[in-house]
Amino acid sequence: MSMRTIRQPAVAGRFYPGRAHELRASVDGLLDSARAATGSILERPKALIVPHAGYIYSGPTAARGYVLLEPFAASISTVVLVGPAHHVGFRGLALSDADAFATPLGEVPVDRTATPGLCTLPAVIHSDAAHAPEHSLEVQLPFLQTVLADFAVVPLLVGDADPESVASALEEAWGGPETLLLISSDLSHYLPYDQARVTDADTIRRILALAWPLPDGSACGARGINGMLLAARNHDLTPTLIDARNSGDTAGGRARVVGYASVSFTTFTGIPTGGDHDD
Repeated sequence: MSMRTIRQPAVAGRFYPGRAHELRASVDGLLDSARAATGSILERPKALIVPHAGYIYSGPTAARGYVLLEPFAASISTVVLVGPAHHVGFRGLALSDADAFATPLGEVPVDRTATPGLCTLPAVIHSDAAHAPEHSLEVQLPFLQTVLADFAVVPLLVGDADPESVASALEEAWGGPETLLLISSDLSHYLPYDQARVTDADTIRRILALAWPLPDGSACGARGINGMLLAARNHDLTPTLIDARNSGDTAGGRARVVGYASVSFTTFTGIPTGGDHDD
């Protein structure tokens, strides 16, 4: 009998609280604030783009995306997590062979039903080494653990991959209403506040127009977003901006900021737009 392998948290206590009760309180507070700012939710998101910085910086924007899932939480059983690899370089997309991903709130199982099909794609490799230090997927898990009921994840890190390869992986794991596609990405990095607002507004306009590929440097998860935009075109999904701001609006200075946005992709229009910093 083989032993279960658990991918341990890499950034607990740094990007988010490392103690379960503090983490639960942090996520609950972010979601409470997001609910107060969110209008009526008319459509189920098939996909979300959400940021992945420390919670004090990007948590408010991420939470605005996650509250959209609450009316549909009981029916979402699989989350395809796609994010950039910040620490390990590789070509293609990397699956983890772990049986579960752990956070201070517990373990999230990896959905093995999607793995055989993904492994047939030439761009998909196996690399636990790429996943071990990576925060882009990990920081999403406590939000998912709080909002959803029983669910499993398909963890994919994007290395040097073209939009078509990412879109092919999304297609393979697409599923039905039970499957959520979650693209983890921040926007511009370390620009002055006013310049970041202009740059990020242009990136958001491109996302809302499904205009791929995004310019280099516009988003750290641009390769994942590009694949999502291609897949969204193929499936006639409609993107809607939910929230946009940067670290200068939350917990950081304004000399060098990081941009964030939450975008929902649905079959129909109907989700109200949001964000005071998207102009």
